Amino acid sequence: MRFYIIWIALLLPAFAQAESVLPPPNHGNLYVIAHRGAHIGIPENTLAAYQKAIDLGCDFVEIDVRTTKDGHYVSIHNKDVDAYTKDATGLVDDFTLAELQALDIGSRVDPKWKNERVPTFEDILKLCQGKIGIYLDLKNAPIPPLLELIHKYDMEKNIVWYSSWKELEKLQELCPTCIPMPDPGTIKMLPKLFKRFEGVQVVSPVWRNFSKEIVDLSHNEKAMVFVDEGDSDPNEWALALSWGTDGIQTDDPEALIKFLKEKK
Repeated sequence: MRFYIIWIALLLPAFAQAESVLPPPNHGNLYVIAHRGAHIGIPENTLAAYQKAIDLGCDFVEIDVRTTKDGHYVSIHNKDVDAYTKDATGLVDDFTLAELQALDIGSRVDPKWKNERVPTFEDILKLCQGKIGIYLDLKNAPIPPLLELIHKYDMEKNIVWYSSWKELEKLQELCPTCIPMPDPGTIKMLPKLFKRFEGVQVVSPVWRNFSKEIVDLSHNEKAMVFVDEGDSDPNEWALALSWGTDGIQTDDPEALIKFLKEKK
């Protein structure tokens, strides 16, 4: 009997997950990530959508960071404003911050949101600090000034960064305590990913490339897996959970939280 206890004890560290700097998830064993905020019935990538995610008890809000013409940093997904407003068309980086924030980006969803505006990165940090994590999708912005703001609000360990491998390597050099979250692409790229990002804590595949093998191989490397869902589908969520997924980025965080509560 003593032999078996010792044998099991020796094996456990090989299978144990690395201790994460992230706080534990709010809903069991899965991080709920609100894609562009909780934006059903609310304009996406706005403070209202991020506040709704906080109110629901999500673990992260996903934000998309771009640079304005005059060097400010804002959250807007598309490279242009065409789909968000009737007031203007054109590329985000052709607008100053004042010009962007003059646009009504809420009425397209409901007239009650007519006062919602494109938020700055600092506005989002102020809102989220101490309340929710940030899943930062680096669309078009330089890393150093973003880090300056993140350090100002002491949020290095509350933000996971999604970008190209090249950009995430820059992040590691500039901020060793920050949390890069590379996308492996296909499973064939995983060994290369873990070689380039030694000790990485989170990887983030998209649904079309996702598999149980990606989860298993990542867990063997002591990394968590945050998957970007294909559809807000309970069958999809159930499959991801059965594979041991650590986080799901979803367009319907309220339904995902309800799903988790019912399973629990």
